[in-house]
Amino acid sequence: MPKLNKIVIVDYLRSPFSRSRPNKPEKDVFNNLYMTDVAALLIKEMIKRKGINPEEINDVLTGCTMQQAEQMLLGGRVVPMLAELPMNVPAEGIDRVCCSGMSAMHKGAMEIELGFSDVCIAGGIEHMTHLPMQPEFNPHMGLSPTLMGEPYFDKYDMMTTMSMGLTAEKLFEEANKEGLNITKEDMDRWGVRAHNLAEKALDEGYFKGEILPIEVTLDDGSKKVIDEDQSIRRGATYEETSALPPAFKPDGVITAGNSSPLNAGAAYMILMSEEKAKEYGFEPLARIVSLGWAGVDPSVMGKGPVPATEMALKYAGIKADDIDYWEINEAFCIVALYAIKKLGLDPDKVNIKGGATAIGHPLAASGPRLIGTLARILKEKNATYGCATLCGGGGQGATTIIERL
Repeated sequence: MPKLNKIVIVDYLRSPFSRSRPNKPEKDVFNNLYMTDVAALLIKEMIKRKGINPEEINDVLTGCTMQQAEQMLLGGRVVPMLAELPMNVPAEGIDRVCCSGMSAMHKGAMEIELGFSDVCIAGGIEHMTHLPMQPEFNPHMGLSPTLMGEPYFDKYDMMTTMSMGLTAEKLFEEANKEGLNITKEDMDRWGVRAHNLAEKALDEGYFKGEILPIEVTLDDGSKKVIDEDQSIRRGATYEETSALPPAFKPDGVITAGNSSPLNAGAAYMILMSEEKAKEYGFEPLARIVSLGWAGVDPSVMGKGPVPATEMALKYAGIKADDIDYWEINEAFCIVALYAIKKLGLDPDKVNIKGGATAIGHPLAASGPRLIGTLARILKEKNATYGCATLCGGGGQGATTIIERL
């Protein structure tokens, strides 16, 4: 049995998250960018600023939901090739839908823990203007014809399962059948909170500590440097948010105000064994304490963070009350509120810099973003434990618990 190594995060960097518009691509400031190229920029910058020997990188792991067309990763090798890493550096492309980027980090952490790797780069990318998870805008998207026929269609409620918005509507209904008493007002106010907190963090310059400014060429030929997330709505109010119409069904409660938007972005981190980090003289951002993942009914995929977090807490030997701060991905506000109620959390410890309703949710890039932002929060607050979790299409969840060193 190999000796188990401790895993640390030694660096984290992401792009700004653009506002994706598959029906109006010219409005996306990242329309003329490929996220694989952005991934390469992030990796090059982290290697340069940390002074890492590229020959010592044991694996590059990239999560991506839509590994199609421009995001076909060639087994993950596209990213290290674009980053001009040595040919001996292997790679892998990983898909667990929205959990993909966090799952990439999980695999890198396990490689290091078991002693197979000392240095891994892990992250996620998504361009939801070019390759959204919407069949009407993405000709490359398809699903097994068998699964869409009898008896599977009804068994798995595929009509709901294939519409993330409808899974949120169903989760809202089931949450209240469970007696959790979550209202549309709760979701709308949580959405406003996300924008207000993100606006405050933006004004304080908080996100500059994790964002690499990206120069883009806009559709009119002009150039612009993008250095902040594009979906944060300044001055958001409950009055305007609560007046937004249902987005997914006529009598629904899920709206653009209590959901994440579509986004493009990339986020990566460098993982090392604690011993290797000491060799380099690095002061890690955090230590990886525990991991979790879970499957749930795909038609209520937003339940995924709860069992995934329960698994991670169990293996860490701690309780939810021991966690100082949480990042729960707001694919929809109901997902965060459901987890808060089920896990018995203090809402004031959740998404304190704003959530994905404002910052954005470029699917596979979200997991690394949650973990990286959380590591910075623990340092800022001089706190000990943090937990990042998110749900994934198809009915899954992923969780990572970290500790400030």
